[in-house]
Amino acid sequence: MNKTATNKVCHFTTVHPRYDTRVFVKECKSLARNGYDVTLIVADGQGDEIKDGVQILDIGSYSGRFQRVISFSKKIYQKAISLNADIYHFHDPELLYVGKKLAKKGKKVIYDAHEDVPRQLLTKAYIPSIFKSTLSRLFEKYEDNIASKLAGIATATPFIRDRFLSNNPMAVEIQNFPFIAEFTTAPEAGDKAKDNHICYVGAISKVRGFPTIVDALEYAGNVELLLGGKFESEELRSLTTQSKGWSKVSELGFLSRKDVSQTLMKSVAGLVVLEPTINYLDSIPVKMFEYMAAGIPVIASDFEYWRSLIQDLDCAIFVDPKDPASIGKAINELVSDKERAKAMGSRGKAAVLEKFNWANEERKLLDFYERVLLAND
Repeated sequence: MNKTATNKVCHFTTVHPRYDTRVFVKECKSLARNGYDVTLIVADGQGDEIKDGVQILDIGSYSGRFQRVISFSKKIYQKAISLNADIYHFHDPELLYVGKKLAKKGKKVIYDAHEDVPRQLLTKAYIPSIFKSTLSRLFEKYEDNIASKLAGIATATPFIRDRFLSNNPMAVEIQNFPFIAEFTTAPEAGDKAKDNHICYVGAISKVRGFPTIVDALEYAGNVELLLGGKFESEELRSLTTQSKGWSKVSELGFLSRKDVSQTLMKSVAGLVVLEPTINYLDSIPVKMFEYMAAGIPVIASDFEYWRSLIQDLDCAIFVDPKDPASIGKAINELVSDKERAKAMGSRGKAAVLEKFNWANEERKLLDFYERVLLAND
């Protein structure tokens, strides 16, 4: 089957929001712009719509995880099969069984593995420690078995891709690198506007460095942390606000993409100090490359894989993510030497313009779809 303007693609998810950055903004919109007839099935109760060339179909909202996994898996299968698409592309591990059913119907199915779920299960606090290893092994066996029956696997990182290659040779990494235009078209803040601002933008959780990041501000001089995002719980927010460093925090709440760009432009540096959990050591944090795209240096966890990606660019300072003093020292180095920070930011931005950007990943996505369509036809 050759790709034509009428090739129908169905993305589906019961977990991700309809405007999810990877699912909708990057993958679905990229496919629609390049001639595919794209439908995205979601489960949020907000109704159907057509946005940016993508038809969004809503199967309703659920009341809890059990209903989502049991009832809504059936609903999303019924909606998906009714579309008779040329390619089905799903984004949730809990929908593996749905993907298997579609493949049994002779459909070309892609599993989008955003996370390394078997390793992620080892870090879940709600799973009793005695069961974690067994559950991780069982899920990996289940995931690998179904993956081997699908038309292709799209993964968020090379590490996850390599996991699947032995089971499915049609596995490719489609990385969540930033849109160049999102940052290069934003008005750049002058040196005065940056003052002594540093920033963190993203989900606010313990494994993402809180309250350690705020504790680090006690070791920093005259700085202000621009904090964008929502705390994962009120308990964590309460704990974080008790830190002495909280007086140096400007809490911005959830930020639009435009506000994210403006916040980065006001900052001397950006923080991405994830804890060294097993599923983060080989991850590729989107925010690290967004900071680089905005032309600011990165203060990053000292992970071997992260060093292999950007150390030679001299656009980051690597720190012990569990040591507030180490983080505070890096903040002081950059805030006290803005010329150095500016030079580091310029090098990082150049790397994004050349390599770490969505335009490159979009080409990989389109090539991947071409190969999936042509396979076995």
